[in-house]
Amino acid sequence: MTSTFDFTLVNWSRGLFALTAMYHWLFVPLTLGLAFIQAIMETIYVKTGDPHWKKTTKFWMTLFGINFAIGVATGIILEFEFGTNWSNYSWFVGDIFGAPLAIEGIFAFFLESTFIAVMFFGWNKLSKKFHLLSTWLVAFGASLSALWILVANAWMQYPVGMVFNPETARNEMSNFWDILFSPMAVNKFLHTISSSYLLGSIFVIGVSSWYLLKKREILLAKRSILVAAVFGLITAFYTILTGDGSAKVIAEKQPMKFAAFEGLQHGHEGVGLIAIGMMATTPDDPEYENIKDFHFKIEIPNFLSYMAFGDFKAYVPGVRDLLDGNEKYGIMGAKEKIEKGKIAINALAEFKQAKNDNDHEKAELAKAVLDENWEYFGYGYIDDPNLLVPSIPITFYSFHLMVALGFFFFLLMVIFLFLLYKDRIEKSKFWLRLAIASIPLAYIASQSGWVTAEMGRQPWVIQDIMPTMVAVSHVNDTTVKITFWLFALLFTLLFIAEIKIMSRQIKIGPKDGGQ
Repeated sequence: MTSTFDFTLVNWSRGLFALTAMYHWLFVPLTLGLAFIQAIMETIYVKTGDPHWKKTTKFWMTLFGINFAIGVATGIILEFEFGTNWSNYSWFVGDIFGAPLAIEGIFAFFLESTFIAVMFFGWNKLSKKFHLLSTWLVAFGASLSALWILVANAWMQYPVGMVFNPETARNEMSNFWDILFSPMAVNKFLHTISSSYLLGSIFVIGVSSWYLLKKREILLAKRSILVAAVFGLITAFYTILTGDGSAKVIAEKQPMKFAAFEGLQHGHEGVGLIAIGMMATTPDDPEYENIKDFHFKIEIPNFLSYMAFGDFKAYVPGVRDLLDGNEKYGIMGAKEKIEKGKIAINALAEFKQAKNDNDHEKAELAKAVLDENWEYFGYGYIDDPNLLVPSIPITFYSFHLMVALGFFFFLLMVIFLFLLYKDRIEKSKFWLRLAIASIPLAYIASQSGWVTAEMGRQPWVIQDIMPTMVAVSHVNDTTVKITFWLFALLFTLLFIAEIKIMSRQIKIGPKDGGQ
């Protein structure tokens, strides 16, 4: 490892950001999901004129408001951390990364926050259609807000639409549309947003199931389950489709992360997908301490090759291929990439010196060397190839947990629609209890997705260009530790408050009359 980096500071800074991001994401997906579900319910009310649909809409709208208010606080803190804890990163790519965040704050959040007031306080003061419009605008605004955050994150995973300016040692945006419509951004947005809609559906079904078990608000519960199950079935299916699309992009752009998904050591053609597996606790190879073997595994033959490249016989590189290189398949080894990265870093230093000395010829030569090796720039900060391997057990288990729960939720939607169709929903106590238990499972699946995405791309904060250890601010690690524990306490209290307030509101139930 490189001794110049304070890995205590790096790890605590990572922990602080992860803590904030994971707590923030406890609130975001429910906001996204409930926003559309309540909009659908209000649309039915406006179409039918049935006041009970208004009562149902206002009940879920109340829960939406509680969740939205608490979620905003954690999101604001998250964005501030880019400046306080990741200032080197913000300097290096702020011209690019800041653009989608600014758009999110100025446009999407403005749209969402403006019409949310109309949505909550405009009942019986505005026409039904205008109020309905405001509810739909809140739903679209929430998803639009998520779009820009996810575009920024996708750019970190697959940096496009930029040029590096050696004069300032900063990256500058060259094509906004390449960033917005990169395959990584498109798939990440669609997969994340559809999984959030699914979580909202599971929440509505779970709460409604509680009412049915308590024999309360029967009509509201059945109608809510119907809307949520239809919406959830569509979004569950779409989540699976977009997950497949995301996997193909990751296999191409982040092959190390893809290999970590399956704990794949050695690549080959016709690779099977592990359905169930348990990793060994000891290293399989002492040279690469993070590579594990399996105690046991059950594979679906050739399916990983198909998932990656749409071909059951396709070659999928393993961790060892990416580290050691594979000449047959044109894979460059880690040591060669590290050498090229160091050449790029040295060329940048020579360029700066030549500029200071007004030696334009030497500056041009240095820039040519930098441009030639730029795509490996970040590898120049790496000395130990082990650092290029993410935590394979964490990535493997979080990925498989996410996938398994995704298929389970799809099945759950089918079952609840079947029970509604057969008018057996009130008598099916097992499924009602399972629906309630599925609420925390939905959150686990959502968090697992982010763990997979973020842990799987380590050590990169910007893929291949900037390692996490270079991005961190030069602050006292004691300050970061104190901040971590203070935020842990604060966020935990907010989360407990959310659960208590939501539970109390659910127990109270909807107001009579829907007026």
